[in-house]
Amino acid sequence: MNDWPDRRTGDPHERYGRGSASPQPESARAMPHIQRRPAPPQRPSVPPQRPHIPPQGQGYDDRYPGSGGHSPDSGYDSGYNTGQVYGAGGRGAGGGGRGGGGDEGYRPSRPAPNWGRRIKLGALTLVVVFLVVSVSTYFWADSKLKREVDLAKVIERPGEGEGTNYLIVGSDSREGMSAEEKKRLRTGSAEGKRTDSMMILHRGSNGPTLISLPRDSQVEIPSFKGSESGKMFQGTGRQVKLNAAYAEDGPELLVRTVEFNTGLRIDHYVEIGFAGFAQIVDAIGGVEMDIPKAFKDKKSGADFQAGKQTLNGEQSLAFVRTRYAFAGSDLDRTKNQQKFLAALASQTATPSTVLNPFKLYPTMGAGLDTLIVDKDMSLWSLSQMFFAMKGVTGGDGTSMNMPISGSNGGNLVWDKAKVKQLVEQLKNDEKVTVKGN
Repeated sequence: MNDWPDRRTGDPHERYGRGSASPQPESARAMPHIQRRPAPPQRPSVPPQRPHIPPQGQGYDDRYPGSGGHSPDSGYDSGYNTGQVYGAGGRGAGGGGRGGGGDEGYRPSRPAPNWGRRIKLGALTLVVVFLVVSVSTYFWADSKLKREVDLAKVIERPGEGEGTNYLIVGSDSREGMSAEEKKRLRTGSAEGKRTDSMMILHRGSNGPTLISLPRDSQVEIPSFKGSESGKMFQGTGRQVKLNAAYAEDGPELLVRTVEFNTGLRIDHYVEIGFAGFAQIVDAIGGVEMDIPKAFKDKKSGADFQAGKQTLNGEQSLAFVRTRYAFAGSDLDRTKNQQKFLAALASQTATPSTVLNPFKLYPTMGAGLDTLIVDKDMSLWSLSQMFFAMKGVTGGDGTSMNMPISGSNGGNLVWDKAKVKQLVEQLKNDEKVTVKGN
């Protein structure tokens, strides 16, 4: 008996099945059966992977001695299947997937967050928001300016000089004030409005200079064109107090009178009334002042002790209006006004105010609602004036009264020689060396 199945002999020249008496069809036993390895079980939860490509050299069946051990490059193909099932996932046991058969619970890792991109996107968003808010605030504030003064109506103006000159006026206007506010602020109930304080602020390359013009200064009313009627009024050499020019024909005649008596061109006009002044102070939470000596004044309502203290709107208004409590009267009052305005500007232009919308918008609203400016004033020019005011008491800033040579029947007479020298220095934007009173 032989070892071959189906009665086969080991003769290689014998044809398969020849002479067989088996009832089984010859085709069914024509070739020896080669059993394939079972395909590994699939895991449906694992996503398909690229098929594992077997190394070269496994394309022949080395289980049969007759294969001859052909190399992969010989071109021989025995047709033997190694049992690798291509395209079936590649992650089962014996597959070419990551981790082989020991990757139970494997899940694809999530990519790390791109923090650089996120930071850039966040910074860009903040910049866009800041620009939108800034532009919106600018146009909102610009629309609230009351451009009511037309400097084009001022005739025979001096030539332009270096730097920028602002005429800053504090009026005693009670416009918009209730009877209770007039009583609380001790403003009285006089009709119309007059100038309570006047200053020239020069902004240039040698630091800002603030010059107070006492309301009792004796000046000449020149020829002028009426601001409302357009009628020409010829000058007669009439001598009056400076505040009378404003009372006679408003801001345009005041500018004309200041330019005529000084020879200095005024580029911009800014005016604020009693109510607006007090509202600005209250909006920023008060202004800290160091008062060197206690004083009291019934007319203004001032009652201050010496030392550092924070003044509210009502107290601030009393502080800048008081003159009868001082020996120097109006000259001492103008010095207090300069000191207070510089402190107000310094304490307003701070990060705690500018970056806090709950303080910034009320402050701007309080000031812009009551400011009266010339028709050519921009919000940018107004902000430059404000920061120049802040720099008056620091660095190269200078504050002074207009030089006075004496008095004439209660009117203060300017020192003409010193005034001329002062104006030349301002025109040429030079360092101011002239000393005032």
